Amino acid sequence: MAPLLDVRNLNIEFSTAQGKFPAVRDVSLQVDAAEVLGLVGESGSGKSVSALAILRLLPVQAHVSGSIHFQDRDLLRLSEPEMRSIRGRGVSIIFQEPMTALNPVMRVGDQIAEAVLAHADITKAEAWNRAIEALRTVAISDADGRARDYPHQLSGGQRQRVMIAMAIVNRPALLIADEPTTALDVTIQAQVLELLADLRRRFSLAMLFISHDLAVVSKIAHRILVMYAGSVVEMGSAAQVFSAPIHPYTRGLLNSVPSLRTDRSKPLATVEGTVPAMLHLPPGCSFEPRCPARIAACRAALPPLVEVSSGHFARCPVIAGEVG
Repeated sequence: MAPLLDVRNLNIEFSTAQGKFPAVRDVSLQVDAAEVLGLVGESGSGKSVSALAILRLLPVQAHVSGSIHFQDRDLLRLSEPEMRSIRGRGVSIIFQEPMTALNPVMRVGDQIAEAVLAHADITKAEAWNRAIEALRTVAISDADGRARDYPHQLSGGQRQRVMIAMAIVNRPALLIADEPTTALDVTIQAQVLELLADLRRRFSLAMLFISHDLAVVSKIAHRILVMYAGSVVEMGSAAQVFSAPIHPYTRGLLNSVPSLRTDRSKPLATVEGTVPAMLHLPPGCSFEPRCPARIAACRAALPPLVEVSSGHFARCPVIAGEVG
């Protein structure tokens, strides 16, 4: 069976005054029906840009190549009216900061109803009722009353639930969650993760869950894809990536996550160095300047993704040499 979402060899460049800016380089990923794929990496790694490319929401300065198939349709070849019919109904997105994504001068119920009316030939009253039902679905108490509130009258957690309600009101097959818990405190963060997991089970919802936080991703994702400097450096099942990480960058990320066993008297481990400027990437592995395991081959060329074990891939010349 073909995956619900199949992205192949995605490349994204931005035209700037300094030249071509390679934001994403040769990224391939697949999401099956009802599966959660966690997309992990630090800021600037290309996670959010990849998500916006799937929905064709990038600015005109962006040049996108490759293929993005959703339900066997190549989204890069569709007309804008065809894409509008998919956004919000086939594929929905939850943005990181709801205060900037929600319209501050519209009641939240009207904003959800507007999403319904964009895809359904029903009356405004019927759309309003569906908006209230969506608010109940995401466990907002007094949904009838809250639907009449404006975004500033809600807490951060309630605003994020409104964003989730708007995203799922048309029952999409795929939900893109772009850092949906970053601006929330730990308690509300856990509640939102539990809600998303419950919605996935109830509606057989597939999800592309984007985060810089491996601890958050570990609670919801079936498979993990790790990005660094616009490229995929490791991918595999959650169990493979968390219990047997291969790429030095993935290992560094995991070592920097505190746990109950962490010795609080010692500083947390860090990944030394900084992400290279995308306009001046090193010729080989982008992580090579920061990598404690680097060898001469790391500087020669961008290494391929090597299958280390069934379904577990890493982009590392040291690993390539071991299995080659």
